[in-house]
Amino acid sequence: MLNSDVILRFNKASFEYGHNKPILIEADFSVRRGAKITLMGQNGAGKSTIFQLITGAFKPDSGAVNIENGLTIATARQVIPREQMQLTVREFFVTALRDSAKREKMPPIYDIEPRVDKILKVVNLKASQEKIIKTFSGGQQARLLLASALIQNPDLLLLDEPTNNLDKSGIEHLTKFLIDYKKSCIVISHDADFLNKFTQGVLYLDIFTKKVEQYAGNYFDVVKEISARLERERMKNVRLERDIADRKEQASFFAQKGGHMRDVAKKMREKIEELEEEVVDARREDKTIRNFFIPCQEDISGQLFELKSVSVIKNHKLVNKKVEVILKKGERLLLTGPNGIGKTTLLEKLAAGDAKGEYVAKGIRIGYYRQDFSTLNFESTVWDSLVSAMNDSTVLDISYEKLHSVVAGFLINEQVLQTKIGNLSEGQKGLVAFARLVIQKPGLLILDEPTNHINFRHIPVIAAALDKFAGGMILVSHVPEFVKQIKINKTLDLEKL
Repeated sequence: MLNSDVILRFNKASFEYGHNKPILIEADFSVRRGAKITLMGQNGAGKSTIFQLITGAFKPDSGAVNIENGLTIATARQVIPREQMQLTVREFFVTALRDSAKREKMPPIYDIEPRVDKILKVVNLKASQEKIIKTFSGGQQARLLLASALIQNPDLLLLDEPTNNLDKSGIEHLTKFLIDYKKSCIVISHDADFLNKFTQGVLYLDIFTKKVEQYAGNYFDVVKEISARLERERMKNVRLERDIADRKEQASFFAQKGGHMRDVAKKMREKIEELEEEVVDARREDKTIRNFFIPCQEDISGQLFELKSVSVIKNHKLVNKKVEVILKKGERLLLTGPNGIGKTTLLEKLAAGDAKGEYVAKGIRIGYYRQDFSTLNFESTVWDSLVSAMNDSTVLDISYEKLHSVVAGFLINEQVLQTKIGNLSEGQKGLVAFARLVIQKPGLLILDEPTNHINFRHIPVIAAALDKFAGGMILVSHVPEFVKQIKINKTLDLEKL
């Protein structure tokens, strides 16, 4: 039974994903009515799996997930499913409402158009209901994902990385919405500043113990509390290990004396076993990727590409604008502008080499980081994806031993190597994409929102690697703190053209 204030409770819930891959072990936590909670944990820990347990898409292997009778739940996912990319806006919302009605065993809804218009205003998105989803920018798709959850008017709103691809105004709009939101909400995000503005508590999923710890307070206070707890555990281990080492030395000494001293040594060994049980497993939850280096393509120099015109979207119309941008080796271009103006489309054309008025120097190898990871084959294993990057770029001087060393630095273990790309978390896909860049040795990096889905602890390491890259770079990012860590030579603001 749930008390009147608790709307959701995990009661010793355990769950395995596939054979012998535990995600949760006897998870115990609760969510109260009106609470705004952050769900945090390392990439691949299973945060999105917890959402699926809450919605009923997954069932616990043991224990229970108790939900208040009649509670309605909606999830704003990280990405729009590929099979929905050809839907119109109206069809997209019809699908969301139909699935919701089926799940909640409610009658179908018919007044679709006015409801869609109203919810698009809530997320600050102007769009025709006949527009195809695929034609929206990443930031606009993020707003659609949020709107598809809000239109269901749920009692519990689950947001999975809602700030990804959003520009500054989009994040401000979402933040205000959550502060004013009267119902319950659980959010997965790596944007610490965003989380701290509305979070009232944190659920912390430890990737190694598979337990969920519950904390009260704002986001920064909880992160500080967790750090202090880790330090206390580390200091306790240092004291225990010193004590154990001393006692082992004494026990060995007494055991050699014989007689009554052997009994003393036996009791000391029993005490040592007790102390060893008190040693806390060293937590690696906060483990960060290793510092890495992206090698630059050899034998390149001078001008890498020239851009003479771009197409931008203004007032829902495509407009061609003349520009004069030349990028040389070692220079970095920051491409800016609001969601939907055409940044990603331009990057796609640059990477494909077919932008009007664009010239990429012959022989320049391009390392392209796409925000939707569509450069990755979702049916390939991680290992095959990395080997193909090595072969496709004709980089034959990387041994398989070196390959293993590279991926280990990105927290990619043997189990992950054998996993299909499509079964990885979004954050893990991002780390695989960076590992491929290291292997490819590009002359020109094209990076579209490279911090999306990435654990915030990894971001300074990624920024440092990009800042040291010796080739050319074109960057799109709506994260000012990340951009500040990279030396930018040139900026092209599409909004000002």
